[in-house]
Amino acid sequence: MQTRVKFSTMVASLALAFGAATANAEISGGVVKIGVMNDMSGLYADIGGPGSVVAAKLAVEDFQKQFNPKFKIEIVSADHQNKPDVGSNVARQWYDTDGVDAIADVPTSSVALAVSQVTRDKNKAFLATGPGSSDLTGKACSPNTVHFLYDTWMLAHGTGTAVTKNGGDTWFFLTADYAFGHALERDTAEAVIGLANAGGDTINSIKQAAEFGIVKGGQSLAGLLVFITDVHGLGLEKAQGLLLTETFYWDHDDKTREWSKRFAAANKGIYPSSDHAGVYAVVLDYLKAVKEIDSDDGAKAVAQMKSRPAEDPLFGKSTTRIDGRTLHPAYLFEVKKPSESKGPYDYYKLRATIPANEAFRPLNEGGCPLVKS
Repeated sequence: MQTRVKFSTMVASLALAFGAATANAEISGGVVKIGVMNDMSGLYADIGGPGSVVAAKLAVEDFQKQFNPKFKIEIVSADHQNKPDVGSNVARQWYDTDGVDAIADVPTSSVALAVSQVTRDKNKAFLATGPGSSDLTGKACSPNTVHFLYDTWMLAHGTGTAVTKNGGDTWFFLTADYAFGHALERDTAEAVIGLANAGGDTINSIKQAAEFGIVKGGQSLAGLLVFITDVHGLGLEKAQGLLLTETFYWDHDDKTREWSKRFAAANKGIYPSSDHAGVYAVVLDYLKAVKEIDSDDGAKAVAQMKSRPAEDPLFGKSTTRIDGRTLHPAYLFEVKKPSESKGPYDYYKLRATIPANEAFRPLNEGGCPLVKS
């Protein structure tokens, strides 16, 4: 009898050990590799670019300090040159050859839509922060994609609705002729001068508006996608009075200020854009999900991110829906006058807070095939 008890105990111990080994083996090679893909040298390099790599590395640093995971984490990066074919080819090489488990950032909606499809085909994870098209959680939604930070619906109903409430009843669009620009104009029209563009295109539009005295003539500029790096490049003299919607501002509270100083110290003194903050937050949550399920399976990791609330120091509490849309508050800001700013990057004053449940498109209106009617 005693021998049988020992034998049973030994079998149980072996079973537990085998189960643990099998679970650990689900993280391929014991390494989780994340690729940061964006525009490293073109129009959008200041918004994401090398700064997104810095943000991802800070997320890894904080995750390792807090959880001391058994698996290793690596960050790689690439420039997609704002070309869908380049982005697709990089994604395939990363997934097929280089052992990348997840891709983060990816501004330029046409590139993001292509990368999302490749990611689904390869069963990896796409952590989108840079692209704006709401189609990523609409007709092109995927069980392998999380869309964090902003989208065209949020920008349109944040800036567009606020301007309309304040008397802006006639809109003129300066629309960039690509997927993001058209989606942004479409979503705003559902709900001044609307700048349906981003990055260098937006900067040039605002410069021209200032040169022609449009704002002084009584019209208002509403930047439908403007980042703090754009305002910094323009200067307050040209950007003052601009209305915009952001989901992150470095000077929001003590936690955002503390993190932003860390980021700036690692990024040549340049303060973070909301895209940089988004990369940090979504990479951190993805790593938590991988640890929770002990697997780098893309669909399983994204499903885990959707299964429970998340929290981070930059965006606070958030949830991710079945369509992949992450919900968090958004903010309507007005760019300060030069006399109101106390120093570099002190550029925004808060005009309105948009609660998470109002900031993004209702789940049943996006046309996502993953949503059961």
